[in-house]
Amino acid sequence: AAMVQKYQSPVRVYKHPFELIMAAYERRFPTCPLIPMFVASDTVNEYKSEDEAIHVIERRCKLDIDAPRLLKKIAGVDYVYFVQKNSLNRQERTLHIEAYNETFSNRVIINEHCSYTVHPDNEDWTCFEQSASLDIKSFFGFESTVEKIAMKQYTSNIKKGKEIIEYYLKQLEEEGITFVPRWTPPVACKLESSTSHPRRPVSPAINIPDSATKESLNNKEILNTSSSPSEPTAGTPDDKLDADYIKRYLGDLTPMQESCLIRLRQWLQETHKGKIPKDEHILRFLRARDFNIDKAREILCQSLTWRKQHQVDYILDTWNPPQVLQDYYAGGWHHHDKDGRPLYVLRLGQMDTKGLVRALGEEALLRYVLSINEEGLRRCEENTKVFGRPISSWTCLVDLEGLNMRHLWRPGVKALLRIIEVVEANYPETLGRLLILRAPRVFPVLWTLVSPFIDDNTRKKFLIYAGNDYQGPGGLLDYIDKEIIPDFLGGECMCEVPEGGLVPKSLYRTAEELENEDIKLWTETIYQSASVFKGAPHEVLIQIVDASSVITWDFDVCKGDIVFNIFHSKRAPQPPKKDSLGAHSITSPGGNNVQLIDKVWQLGCDYSMVESPLICKEGESVQGSHVTRWPGFYILQWKFHSMPACATTNLPRVDDVLASLQVSSHKCKVMYYTEVIGSEDFRGSMTSLESSHSGFSQLSAATTSSSQSQSSSMISR
Repeated sequence: AAMVQKYQSPVRVYKHPFELIMAAYERRFPTCPLIPMFVASDTVNEYKSEDEAIHVIERRCKLDIDAPRLLKKIAGVDYVYFVQKNSLNRQERTLHIEAYNETFSNRVIINEHCSYTVHPDNEDWTCFEQSASLDIKSFFGFESTVEKIAMKQYTSNIKKGKEIIEYYLKQLEEEGITFVPRWTPPVACKLESSTSHPRRPVSPAINIPDSATKESLNNKEILNTSSSPSEPTAGTPDDKLDADYIKRYLGDLTPMQESCLIRLRQWLQETHKGKIPKDEHILRFLRARDFNIDKAREILCQSLTWRKQHQVDYILDTWNPPQVLQDYYAGGWHHHDKDGRPLYVLRLGQMDTKGLVRALGEEALLRYVLSINEEGLRRCEENTKVFGRPISSWTCLVDLEGLNMRHLWRPGVKALLRIIEVVEANYPETLGRLLILRAPRVFPVLWTLVSPFIDDNTRKKFLIYAGNDYQGPGGLLDYIDKEIIPDFLGGECMCEVPEGGLVPKSLYRTAEELENEDIKLWTETIYQSASVFKGAPHEVLIQIVDASSVITWDFDVCKGDIVFNIFHSKRAPQPPKKDSLGAHSITSPGGNNVQLIDKVWQLGCDYSMVESPLICKEGESVQGSHVTRWPGFYILQWKFHSMPACATTNLPRVDDVLASLQVSSHKCKVMYYTEVIGSEDFRGSMTSLESSHSGFSQLSAATTSSSQSQSSSMISR
């Protein structure tokens, strides 16, 4: 089976000018003592432009790969040859390197692309980036061994790349070379161009060589955009991660871990239209799935949809916990542990879980726990700034003093399990350590009930102390500073956490009351969900009176692929009949599915398309708007997207046939929100519109509209 491995590096910034970096880079050839496996290199081809601005050199490099003797014997080679083509443009100050393997090229395909460019915000710094792909078609039955060797060699060389440049920079410095002049055009050009002075582009931040005025417009644009910091063009650090930032805010990652983070982030930028969680949060999902990018993407997308559905982003700002919780929920934040992690103290033994569930219901309790987790994310970020190192999880101290049979009340345990499940799914890798203190005799019973629901990675972080063991060696003092050990544990620090106690029965509510309360809590969401079937799209009617209104939409494709359309019609569609769903109504009791466009209507005659169709893949999140030109009826439509058969043969692909066999693949789910804004409120400003309802306010730094992000994702591709 063919395996394709991909690698994408962060941006590495050298705080030296491009020309000096080039001088250092050139010293790697023909051989380099720092790369023992790089045995030799010969120049195969070379081209220089007359003005010396362009220099292209192609080399054949001989590598002695560190592979088992046996494998070399089977393969019948001692050395592996690569072809490396370097294209230097001194005028634009770029070096592009492309490399591929010549040996075994019919069995293994290796492609690498590297670039050295000028830093967009500082013309005396240089950026380096590299990406590569490895595709092993066949290797005498040793495919996975070869893959492991190749990946190991490759990642160890990535780390070396920086050392090598720094080594030669130091060597240059010792020889007294600390400055290499920039390329300037030959004198002959200068005289001609002095006549064209008035046309020189005004761009103070960058020193444009004179001949650039005669260059194509394209060049001019590159130079101009990079000098205006307001526009995020491709390659600005805004949409790329640089190595120093990763080390400071995210921690020490291996090259492959960095690559997974960057690729997942890029995918989110292209599909989630600007509503992207923070890097440290993306990283948590990758860690939770051992950096398997597909598995991490799946759980992250589910979580993003869940956040949006339940408005989790607004929880800290908009939700006030009921008084009962403030009085009887015995938990709260309390300084930080020795590692700088925020510390959460929970006096579970003092807490009347049964009373809380009876007085509040499961939902309000869950809501409260979510707000605690959101606060935890915020505190991690805060501590990362304060302590000057990445802190991505918190420590939880649970005091079980007072735990009794009452805590084993089934509905209470059920509520606890559900809370654990939701937290595990949406806040992975946030628990750094869990200290369980003063565990009583009934604890093992509770533990056997709860532990199956807890992820293995998380369970390893549990430390359990019976009785007063926590005061002994290996106890609390190893993890928490003496000054902040809470008073109720014999410490000297006043702890503000409520003491809990029994919830008065007068506050209990009937099952019906709680039921209604729960429904109210979860329907506070502004989103509606709809089902879309093959042959049965979901349609929403919007009547416009004032011609220049703005229709805005924001939707997530939770399942399946769909096509989104917006139509205009002068006459009102017939209200949908209740039984218009036909067979589908049986299968989807909760699924909202409405057709408005009459089967006899003709496109272009009875109604017209006002925006071009947008294909949206599963997991995508889309925001957009349409300025209406005419009054009348607008119809938003989400339609099942059926894969086109292969264009060349007209025969369906195997995947498509398999997909069509799965019944579930005929049903898509969409969660949407629409709003009409009058032109006077709109003030023509796209930005005010876009920020009005972004699904992930807390998690995302910036929100872009679908029109903007369409173009920016094109750039980042």
